[in-house]
Amino acid sequence: MTDTSNQVPDPGSGDKNTPAGSLDGGALFAQIKSVLAKGDIALALGVVAILAILILPMPTWLLDVSLGISITISILILMTVLFIHRALDFNSFPTVLLIATMLRLSLNLASTRLILADGHSGTDAAGQVIKAFGEFMMSGNPVIGVIVFAILVIVNFIVITKGSGRIAEVSARFSLDAMPGKQMAIDADLSSGIISENEARERREELTQESSFFGSMDGASKFVRGDAIAGLLITIINVIGGIIIGMAQNDLSFADAASTYTVLTAGDGLVSQIPALIVSTAAGLLVTKSGTNGSADKAVFSQLGGYPQALGISSGLMVIMALLPGIPTFIFLALAGLTGGGAWLLTRSQKQAEAVALLRDEAEAAGPPVEEPISSILNIDLVRLELGYGLLPLINEISEGQKITDQIKSLRRQMATESGFIMPQVRIQDNLQLDANLYVIRVKEIEVGRGELQPSRLMAMNPTGESVDLPGTDTREPTFNLPATWIAPDAREEAVFRGYTVVDPSTVIITHLAETIRDNMHELLSYGETQNLLDELPENHQKLVGDVIPSQLTVSALQRVLQNLLIERVSIRDLPTILEGVAEAASYSRNVTVITEHVRTRLARQISEASSDSNGVIPLVTLSGEWEQAFAESIIGQGDDKQLAMPPSKLQEFIAAIRELFDTLARSGEIPVILTSPAIRPYVRSIVERFHPQTIVMSQNEIHAKAKIRTLGQI
Repeated sequence: MTDTSNQVPDPGSGDKNTPAGSLDGGALFAQIKSVLAKGDIALALGVVAILAILILPMPTWLLDVSLGISITISILILMTVLFIHRALDFNSFPTVLLIATMLRLSLNLASTRLILADGHSGTDAAGQVIKAFGEFMMSGNPVIGVIVFAILVIVNFIVITKGSGRIAEVSARFSLDAMPGKQMAIDADLSSGIISENEARERREELTQESSFFGSMDGASKFVRGDAIAGLLITIINVIGGIIIGMAQNDLSFADAASTYTVLTAGDGLVSQIPALIVSTAAGLLVTKSGTNGSADKAVFSQLGGYPQALGISSGLMVIMALLPGIPTFIFLALAGLTGGGAWLLTRSQKQAEAVALLRDEAEAAGPPVEEPISSILNIDLVRLELGYGLLPLINEISEGQKITDQIKSLRRQMATESGFIMPQVRIQDNLQLDANLYVIRVKEIEVGRGELQPSRLMAMNPTGESVDLPGTDTREPTFNLPATWIAPDAREEAVFRGYTVVDPSTVIITHLAETIRDNMHELLSYGETQNLLDELPENHQKLVGDVIPSQLTVSALQRVLQNLLIERVSIRDLPTILEGVAEAASYSRNVTVITEHVRTRLARQISEASSDSNGVIPLVTLSGEWEQAFAESIIGQGDDKQLAMPPSKLQEFIAAIRELFDTLARSGEIPVILTSPAIRPYVRSIVERFHPQTIVMSQNEIHAKAKIRTLGQI
């Protein structure tokens, strides 16, 4: 026998009794279900329904259902707040709070309309929920109901709402104040390579969401405060308006009108104030947490329905409320069934997900965690910038269109172009032991420079070296120790008009960092970096590398040659030419100084170009014949053991002569180059670098044949 009771009819056959184009009940329900399954549409319909309540009259049975929904939502909010781990897990709370507040106020208006219109007919004029709250909470005495309502308003308005608002305000201020330090920590981790660009982007997004959340909570607390005030005013209006309407229009006595409208109004006030009190408590609990994510519809529905424990407890409380005398049992039992069913479904899905994750973990058979070796603490930062807490806002401040971290990245590219190898990453770190406005630059964790800034001001300098004639705080520029003045930002235009150089604090740090690195670049060129430079040479130069290293010179010796060049700020970017010069010099000497001097000769065009002024001319200061002879006669030793043995008095005389000539030329804006014979150049440089390290000392062999020269004087 074939059972055809459950067979699906052929869609094409149709039913003769069904009009064309009509929908049966199942199809209509399916369409409604598909519409409600979309969170954004469901949320929009819910908000429109709340606004409609403000305009359209509501029957008593629908008011009972809506009040039950309002109480259920408030309990669910409280339970969700109790079960979340971070405040950011419920970052939709301000949106939920606004919707719940609007729902309660719209229901207040709907109940007020029913109380004032039909209150003369009895205490059930506004529905069974309000009647039950009015009679049950009052215990037959309207005075008790009014007192209970007043106490609830006082607790909500003065205690919970005021405290929650204050906590939200303080949390918002502290969250915004802590943002620069957290941003600096993210940028420092990124600069040091601890995290990737994607991880840094995610942390910045989370930090932005956190600040936005606490800012929103500061404003959302005003919703709770306004709700409490509105509930109190609506209650007073209902009592006074109801008595007037009952006596003037419905011929009730004052006692009957006062009794009836007081019961209704107190019941309405209790129904609205209890959910408001619950939501206020939830707001107070939430703002004491810290941490958040999501668009409105996804955040509301996923977070409110994401904790089965909250739904389960809400279902149990709805069952208890359904058993209270006078409460419409069916409505609350139906709500309890909905929340309980949701809790059961969520629990089952979470258990399934945990089982799948457990099986996946067992399949991967992950090994034991690797413990970080103790030797890792021996690693040092090659370049580190330490900031006092007063300079932390500079990390996020944009200078010349770039943040300071972006300026450091640009500096690394510039230094790679200038010097010929990539400088290490700069680690930015806060140091609470420093003064608030002080910064320190360290190379291999040894302090090589420091300076003091005023973050809210600009530094103005006179190009002539004289003092700045503007109101401000006199100081010294930390890079070149020039006189400068900290001026107010609004004085910038006047300073530029007078021809002063004006820079912001971030530029001061970047300039100081750049010059410090240039001075210590040779220390950053390690053995490993030297080997990397050789390995990264193009394939057509690898034969040259194989001929020189290690048969003629070791990698460590080549490293010393490159360091000698970097000490005098000679770029090693043209490494093939340097290797050719090394190969030539190594055929007759293994002395690093001799090899370096020969390489400098091969780099004559590059050195001449770098030593030229803006007009393409090399300004020279030569040594007199007497000083040339004095240096030549002071060199003792043979071969690789040569060294300078000039009497101290003679050295002091030489230093004084250089300072006098250089000071004279500096007043006319000239920065000359000292020209010597090739034999004494390294020894003259060793003397000059002690008191004027930035002075260029060239030999006659390093002047390119096509270079233009101009002699400014003689020592």
